[in-house]
Amino acid sequence: MATNSIAEQGTIRVDIPAMKPGLEPEDFTIWRTGNGDAAEWRVVTDMTAAGSTAIAQVSTDTTGYRFPLAVYKPVSAKNVEVVTRFKPIAGKVDQAGGIAVRLTTYDDYYVVRANALEHNVRFYRVVKGRREQIKGIDTKVASNQWHTLGLRAEGDHFTVSFDGKELFSADDKTFAAEGKAALWTKADSVTYFDTLTIHLLP
Repeated sequence: MATNSIAEQGTIRVDIPAMKPGLEPEDFTIWRTGNGDAAEWRVVTDMTAAGSTAIAQVSTDTTGYRFPLAVYKPVSAKNVEVVTRFKPIAGKVDQAGGIAVRLTTYDDYYVVRANALEHNVRFYRVVKGRREQIKGIDTKVASNQWHTLGLRAEGDHFTVSFDGKELFSADDKTFAAEGKAALWTKADSVTYFDTLTIHLLP
């Protein structure tokens, strides 16, 4: 079992407060889709975070088509529900936080993301590095506030939730195999994540 996780009845809760500030998050692989500088993920201290600790994407590279990923290594699954709590901190091009599932490469996965500059939540597939929107909805996403984002994947059916409410569902058959789950941002988004829970589904 991963050193920084708690497993119970098919649920993995990543133990972010146990991680050491200033270092890359333990049990994560750092990837990047698109162009620009490499992703830069660090563990940071934030007294408003659960356990006063968060995983943060801290690079401020303004390349527009740039998607940093922090991929959780210990788990690979097809049917899964992933929930995170995130806070958009800064970004002139974007202030986004998201969840990716069924990652097989840094260029192939599904992702749901919430954007505090555009005030919307959108669900995409990324195929060979090309991002294609499947569905989305406009909703208030506040900067410098904690939000909860969830993505449930069951077969070809996907359900997106935001701040505890189901927003929409969609169907897609592009990626049918199991893959990794990851935290995701875009461009110069400085975004904090203080919880990550992975529910393994039948």
